[in-house]
Amino acid sequence: MSTTPFVLAAELAAAWADIQRHHPELPNLAAPESLIGESSSACGTELSFERLLHEAVHGIAAARGVRDTSRAGRYHNRRFLAIADEMGLDHSEQPHPSSGFSLVVMRPETKRRYRTTIERLQRALGAHTKATAADTAKSFRGPAARHGSSGGGVRVKAVCDCGRNVRVVPSVLAQAPITCGACGEPFRIPEVMAVG
Repeated sequence: MSTTPFVLAAELAAAWADIQRHHPELPNLAAPESLIGESSSACGTELSFERLLHEAVHGIAAARGVRDTSRAGRYHNRRFLAIADEMGLDHSEQPHPSSGFSLVVMRPETKRRYRTTIERLQRALGAHTKATAADTAKSFRGPAARHGSSGGGVRVKAVCDCGRNVRVVPSVLAQAPITCGACGEPFRIPEVMAVG
């Protein structure tokens, strides 16, 4: 098995830690590997440092107890926008009709602040893309890929032993375990548990 996903997960964790140095209230990134394998997020952006900053805005909102989205997490409201502004992200003046202010971009000074981190992450993403391009048809790629969707895959419910659950793309869960912060056990897809 290639070490590329592990290298990318390590680079994602390092990039997140760099963001935390500038924004200490940002919670730890529990499972960097959960970002790998998804070609798009709810706001339609590919995995990048800019996307990581977007996710960090949600992390800070959660730490502050701020509800920054509605419509099942698709519509990013002005509270999201205010935190994005604090983190050096710009936005359009008018919200998108279905996703609100989700499309944020780094300001020039933000790019300068994180330049080294951005370069490292881009190299890891490039290596990961090159390694996964050689993927064979026998690799598990998730329901959306099997049915010809160009999206990141359909999220399903995964549960842990203490009863908590998360929504995850099965191919992401197949890459590495995602562990529950409460009980320390891995999340599993119920259908897989019943078969296994």
